[in-house]
Amino acid sequence: MDLGNFLVMRQELGLLAVFVVLLLFDIFAGETPAMKWFRPLAVGLFALHTAAGFLPVPEGSAFGGMYATSRLTVLMKNVLNLGTLAVFLQAGEWLRGRETAIREGEYYVIALATLLGMYLMISAGNFMLLYIGIETASLPTACLAAYNKYREKSAEAGAKYIMMSTLSSGIMMFGLSYLYGAMGTMYFADMQPLVSADFMTVLGFVFFFAGLAFKISLVPFHMWAPDVYEGAPTATTAYLSVVSKAAGCFVLLLTLHHVFGNIGRIWYGILWVLTVATIVVGNLFAIRQRNIKRFFAYSSISQAGYIMLGVLHGTPEGLSAVVYYLLVYLFANMAAFGVIASVENHGGRTDIGAYDGLYRSNPRLAVVMMLAVFSLAGIPPLGGFFSKFFIFAAAAAKGDYVLVFIALVNTVVSLYYYLRIVRAMFINAPAEGAGERFRTDAYNSVSLVLCTAGVLVAGIASGLYGYIAGIGF
Repeated sequence: MDLGNFLVMRQELGLLAVFVVLLLFDIFAGETPAMKWFRPLAVGLFALHTAAGFLPVPEGSAFGGMYATSRLTVLMKNVLNLGTLAVFLQAGEWLRGRETAIREGEYYVIALATLLGMYLMISAGNFMLLYIGIETASLPTACLAAYNKYREKSAEAGAKYIMMSTLSSGIMMFGLSYLYGAMGTMYFADMQPLVSADFMTVLGFVFFFAGLAFKISLVPFHMWAPDVYEGAPTATTAYLSVVSKAAGCFVLLLTLHHVFGNIGRIWYGILWVLTVATIVVGNLFAIRQRNIKRFFAYSSISQAGYIMLGVLHGTPEGLSAVVYYLLVYLFANMAAFGVIASVENHGGRTDIGAYDGLYRSNPRLAVVMMLAVFSLAGIPPLGGFFSKFFIFAAAAAKGDYVLVFIALVNTVVSLYYYLRIVRAMFINAPAEGAGERFRTDAYNSVSLVLCTAGVLVAGIASGLYGYIAGIGF
């Protein structure tokens, strides 16, 4: 390998540099007063890394084609960076709270380790590197879920996540063994012309897809999500619902159409049924939730179903709509979780009743949450409306009117449960002793401003979707 090969991996190397600096600072600063600078350093360095990701990166491959980068993969990594930066901004107030009494630095370092795994997943040109990336992302994520060691539910969330992750990884590896046995190679480029509808290949694909569907929480592989979302620290829940889900969707998008496109007529029917089940189950179960984090878990499941509308047909319009949808979803969901984190840090509650009368005690948070849920529901002129429009239009262009109709009906259903939160904040009276005003952490305030701006700008800046569509798929 020459220097050019390493320049192709510039984003991974930049992330590793941030990881090493923060790890060394955490080790040597320890419990000294210097640790007060850790959070500004972590946010600052990662913000620079995120900004550098938008600079031109040469396309190419490394390690004999196992790793590949392109304008598309760079864009996908930039989306993950934006979500991770928002998590970094929102996590600090909880990490420094009295209840946790745990080291702050380790959280950021572990999160960067998971992000590195997601980078490898997206740039993989070989199923073995893809699997290594998935494991690199999954194992530290279990640590993030169980990070609050003084809460039983956090430990339970970590245990459930690692158990389900181990099971899904085993299923995926079983499928990969079938694929290797059928084609004698694990390289995407070599496999693509060899993929056919023979029994071993189809069986290998089914097992591979089942393992990957766990990461995206598609029905019926979604059962872990509500319990883990509820028990994990709120910052981790936000990370799972946005960054982890986006990485899984990107990998599914790339592998379906760059490797398994030849058997599209087979997997189309399977994914169609799962898409409908995911949208319907997510929406119906969200109606019943009283815990705000479980509520957003089922909301996240239904959003995964909408994303699948763009993945199904593999048209350039559909794939562009998927990336745009995930970007808008990132802004809206991170804005919502920023409000959830602030309310929880102030009152220690995560039930929807904690939002009764929020407009009276903190009107700015109430407005941010309202814009976030309106975007998730697809109300114009916010970004969520256009993201759904492009997704639905891509499916309708291929004549899949039944699926579009089902998705539209469920969008109306989602309005009901999203408006429950708005009603609680603006109409319901606050509980006794719960109406006092409180301030939001400065870093979290920055994340809320940026995410709200993203929701608004994505709805009025037509050039954003045009830029994504112009990258090429």
